[in-house]
Amino acid sequence: MPHDHHDHLSPSGHPYRPDDDQPLSYWQTLEIAVRELLVEKGITTPADIAVQIDAMDARNPAMGAKVVARYWTDADFAAALIEDAARATREMGFDIGPLKLIALPNTATLHNIVVCTLCSCYPRNLLGLPPDWYKSRAYRSRTVREPRKVLAEFGVTLPDNTEVRVHDSTADMRYIVIPNRPGGTDGWDAAALADLVTRDSMIGTGLPRTP
Repeated sequence: MPHDHHDHLSPSGHPYRPDDDQPLSYWQTLEIAVRELLVEKGITTPADIAVQIDAMDARNPAMGAKVVARYWTDADFAAALIEDAARATREMGFDIGPLKLIALPNTATLHNIVVCTLCSCYPRNLLGLPPDWYKSRAYRSRTVREPRKVLAEFGVTLPDNTEVRVHDSTADMRYIVIPNRPGGTDGWDAAALADLVTRDSMIGTGLPRTP
């Protein structure tokens, strides 16, 4: 039975959380059926699936931060990233699969922000799992209607003359925002610069850390 002691601590010292006893969704049921069928046909094994899950869980925003830092420090790479971001990131050792990846550089007068209005398409191979708010209906609907207000709620207030451009991800196309390089970082190497790049700055809802 679910705990109803929401205002009490559990024996471990942590607050109780309600049990997630919801029935499986259509897509969860379909995933289980397809997975079991692939194993039954000998196309894959549970061990292979576990390895892939572990590999995906290991991906995190630090991978995308390395891409941004290299863009800031390597003019040839920056040009290659703009021309074909998927190929450029693969050459860095990041496999984004068959998806099309587009790099969106911010400028002094342009700020890019990414959303997926239909579901939660996200460059997981570079940024890891998407944050919960990215998948929320509020973010998905409001970002296209009132992007400046959404940005302000994330603490990003832009000058009136800065254009805010919203990009809608799709099932076969992903985006990564290239934020403006913070001032006061002349002479910094790529590794130090990567530490300033945040996940939100690569979505467009945040800015890099200041030195």
